[in-house]
Amino acid sequence: MYCKHCGKEISETAKFCDGCGAAVESGSQQPVINIVNTNMNGYGNYIHKKKWTAFWLCFFLGGLGVHRFYVGKTGTGILWLCTGGLGAIGWFVDMIVILCGGFRDKAGQPLA
Repeated sequence: MYCKHCGKEISETAKFCDGCGAAVESGSQQPVINIVNTNMNGYGNYIHKKKWTAFWLCFFLGGLGVHRFYVGKTGTGILWLCTGGLGAIGWFVDMIVILCGGFRDKAGQPLA
């Protein structure tokens, strides 16, 4: 038998739960799992990439795709590296998008 409040297994004859002290109700056969989100920002241990770091990498090394490697976009980083930032057009567009705040990293998170 399981406590309805904390999910701890208790004996059939117990009147109170050893885990939380709650009174045992009859028919508490299924464990209760309480999921508590202790994550305050919603991203866990996620390390946010910096907007200005990505911008300056793009400004100076955009044709090599270094800013895309920085945010984890390895595939397009290689594409930028091989094509010179898609003929400098992709490099210029990336700079504008980074400045406007629309550029996202591999996890889909906006740059901090």
